[in-house]
Amino acid sequence: AARPRSHRAASKWWLDKSLRALRESLAERGARLILRRGDSEGELRRLIDETGADAIFMNRLFEPDAWGRDADIAHSLKSEGVECRGFNGSLMCTPGKLLNGSGGPYKVFTPFHKALMASAVAPAHTTGARDLSGAPALDSEDLDDWGLHPSRPDWSKGFDWTPGEAGATAALNAFARGPLKSYSVGRDRPGQPGVSRLSGHLHWGEVHPWQVVRAVRAAVEQGHAPQAEADKFVAEIGWREFSAHLLHHFPHIPHQSFRPEYEAFPWRDDETGFIAWTQGRTGYPIVDAGMRQLWTTGWMHNRVRMIVASFLIKDLLVDWRRGEEWFWDTLVDADLASNSQNWQWVAGSG
Repeated sequence: AARPRSHRAASKWWLDKSLRALRESLAERGARLILRRGDSEGELRRLIDETGADAIFMNRLFEPDAWGRDADIAHSLKSEGVECRGFNGSLMCTPGKLLNGSGGPYKVFTPFHKALMASAVAPAHTTGARDLSGAPALDSEDLDDWGLHPSRPDWSKGFDWTPGEAGATAALNAFARGPLKSYSVGRDRPGQPGVSRLSGHLHWGEVHPWQVVRAVRAAVEQGHAPQAEADKFVAEIGWREFSAHLLHHFPHIPHQSFRPEYEAFPWRDDETGFIAWTQGRTGYPIVDAGMRQLWTTGWMHNRVRMIVASFLIKDLLVDWRRGEEWFWDTLVDADLASNSQNWQWVAGSG
């Protein structure tokens, strides 16, 4: 299998803080977080040899290259008697299981979302083990040695995030009891705190989309928000799901136009314009505000993401792939499926 696309600068910042939060959570339960780097299968085999493990449990990654890598590892280990069990910790429905009446993938969101909500089943609620003491002592690398936090300079001082499961739960609860009640309006007002800011937590698996759906439904039952507002927000969770399913069926979309005829589009080679766009120096206030927010906080309001993407593609005529790559480097919630799909949607090629 091909090598999965590597994380870039802002994503590494989030990963660093998320791993630290996980380490603390495990320590409270009497366990250590073991960190290893290297070839995935080789490191797993080392752990199997060191522990005598006869089973591996993992949350599946659904990006095509990661999916293929993990499937190859599982097949190899199973052939040697090691049980491999994969779980869906990031999506409402495993890609490939939701098909249209002809047995093919959905290419239009509305019928996809209707089918998703009609057929996807939430997993049973479970709680984590409170006591994980007694695990064998194993060698672990030091997280500080991984260099995930930026230095020389530290450009993350404006990142106002709390990565980790506790931070995700707090953000979800605050949204469900506040901005959700007027989400359909707030989602279009970049200057107001009207959105959930859960995208980073969802991407890094710190909260499951079914947890989010349950929370907003509970908010309706408790009188915190109208049903229509909850439905609107759940549809946005569905759009995230749609992107992941499209990537599963059409793995070329991060680097190739979904509609092949767009590959012949005559993009401009405007390096000066592109650099001005990345630095928030285009002279268009809403574009510049969004790009400066992205650089300062690692995030941008979704409405502004569409504006800045449209400006790069349709005003500067710069290839959407350049914008997608910039977002991949600078977003703390950089997600291969969502990023690629949304850039192609704005470009009209998706």
